[in-house]
Amino acid sequence: MTDPAPARLVVLISGSGSNLQALINATSDSAYGARVVAVGADRDGIAGLDHAAAADIPTFVDSVKDYETREAWDRALTAHVEQYQPDLVISAGFLKLVGAHFLAAFGDRYINTHNALLPAFPGIHGPRDALAYGVKIAGATLFFVDAGVDTGPIIAQVSVPVLDDDTEETLTERIKVAERAQLVEHVGRLVREGWTIENRKVRIP
Repeated sequence: MTDPAPARLVVLISGSGSNLQALINATSDSAYGARVVAVGADRDGIAGLDHAAAADIPTFVDSVKDYETREAWDRALTAHVEQYQPDLVISAGFLKLVGAHFLAAFGDRYINTHNALLPAFPGIHGPRDALAYGVKIAGATLFFVDAGVDTGPIIAQVSVPVLDDDTEETLTERIKVAERAQLVEHVGRLVREGWTIENRKVRIP
């Protein structure tokens, strides 16, 4: 009996690609059960695209400014991702909100990671908002994306203590380490074991 073909991952990025590189490293082990088949970005000239090129992974760039409307961009992004027939699409620091067309195609297999313990502190300043509120525990959330902002069904969460002398920068960096490990672990579990989503509850057998 032959091993099943590895799951196909398309990773979307906007910056340095540290989460992407962690996934590339993980997928180099055949036991992980997946491979990155394409990397998409919303801008050119970013380090994450260099990581993909170094690993011989195809890339594409869809910049919002290159399209007349946000809907046209959303349709183009959807078409580009569809070309690679992904089993999972992963937002790894992708800073654009996708639209209805993309979610119709990939909504039940598009995942994102956020640097706060949702539903607390959604949006782009999770660690800063957590510090300002005075919480003692911060962390990261992995979730399936829906039409809201950081409101989709939660796959996993990891906690990170807030230290008395933390700044936004130090807390953000510690969260990133935990966030990256969580992303790699649970992407692997999702592709190897499958998942269900029912009443907002994500279950991995």
